[in-house]
Amino acid sequence: MTANRGRWGIVALVFFAIMLNYVDRQILALLKPTLEIEFRWSDGDYANMLSAFQVAAAVAFLGTGWFIDRVGLRLGFGIGVALWSLAGMAHAFATTVGAFIASRVVLGAAESVGTPAAVKSAATYFTQSERSMALGIGNTAPNVGAIVTPLAIPALAVAFGWQAAFLVAGGLGLMWVVAWFAIRIPPVAEEGVRAVPVRWTSLLRRRETLAIAVAKVLSDQVWFFMLAWLPDLFHRMFGLPQGTVGLPVALAYTMAAAGALTGGWLPTRLMQRGWSVDRARKVTLLIYAVLILPVTLVLLVDSPWSAALLLGLGLFAHQGFSTNVFGLATDIVPAGQVGSTIGIAAFCGNMWSIVLIQLAAFSLGHGWGYGPLLAICSVSYLVALGIVQLLIPRIVAVEDDGSGAVVMGH
Repeated sequence: MTANRGRWGIVALVFFAIMLNYVDRQILALLKPTLEIEFRWSDGDYANMLSAFQVAAAVAFLGTGWFIDRVGLRLGFGIGVALWSLAGMAHAFATTVGAFIASRVVLGAAESVGTPAAVKSAATYFTQSERSMALGIGNTAPNVGAIVTPLAIPALAVAFGWQAAFLVAGGLGLMWVVAWFAIRIPPVAEEGVRAVPVRWTSLLRRRETLAIAVAKVLSDQVWFFMLAWLPDLFHRMFGLPQGTVGLPVALAYTMAAAGALTGGWLPTRLMQRGWSVDRARKVTLLIYAVLILPVTLVLLVDSPWSAALLLGLGLFAHQGFSTNVFGLATDIVPAGQVGSTIGIAAFCGNMWSIVLIQLAAFSLGHGWGYGPLLAICSVSYLVALGIVQLLIPRIVAVEDDGSGAVVMGH
């Protein structure tokens, strides 16, 4: 019983770390109106900062997944959170575009540890039947971060200055590192604690790796676009000032959090009712892919709250879909290779997301608005699921016996 409580304590710590991860990265978007006046940024400058973050994160993903698999979850995750917390605090001392870009580069590289570490935590401390729920809970963390940030950061910046926002978030991350190293829980998968060599050439040849990478590319582009430009969308479409723009943004991300929870609960429930892993996972993915289709209707509404509901439905669908992409990875990839596989997929997702981030600046600069971007968002998930189906016609779950041998499950 104590070990079981401890495993859910791990979920809580992972949740808090990923929440802080998204607090750190979203602060810049929320303080954009203030900082662009103080430092005279253009939309191009802002897009370049975002792109620098994405490039750094993408390149780092090629190594952080391997790093987590190689040095182990416990040490690797702790080092990553410490580094990204210090990088976040460094923003408080930046005064030029170049300094902000440098801080974003280090932050992006360090934060890339979060995704493979979170998924590996589920594969390490939970059985196959429990992982979807653990992943679903963990995948609400970005949304909670995205809810807390617009509610807390503007008020913190007004009361104590914009620098305080970066310093407080980074300080909380350093406190997390202390708690992480204080907890010791035995893993379910032995590979979670011992280093296992991972051959990338083997991973890159696998259809499973390609399927997960494609799903990440087509879903991540939507998530990072929304994370970076949603406050600006409300500001442009409805004239909301910085002090109030956080409220509809928080509503949208509250719905996203619910999507992550249902994304973990639904396939688990379907499997408990006797559905195969293949049927439960793919039907769940299809439901969320359909739910995001109406997102383009946001262009037709005249209320920020109606827009928040439509965008929230899209984010609800994204997080449900994303939770099941991670679940798919733990279904078909042995525990000792999950970190590297997710790292490769996240590299692809982050690199491609730069295209949509830059396209947003281009579209706005040419007077096209957000219409082309929302249209891309609406169809991305159905395309992703179609490609997953082509690459993996039938999902067959794998289990690892602790010796590195792959055991095919049903």
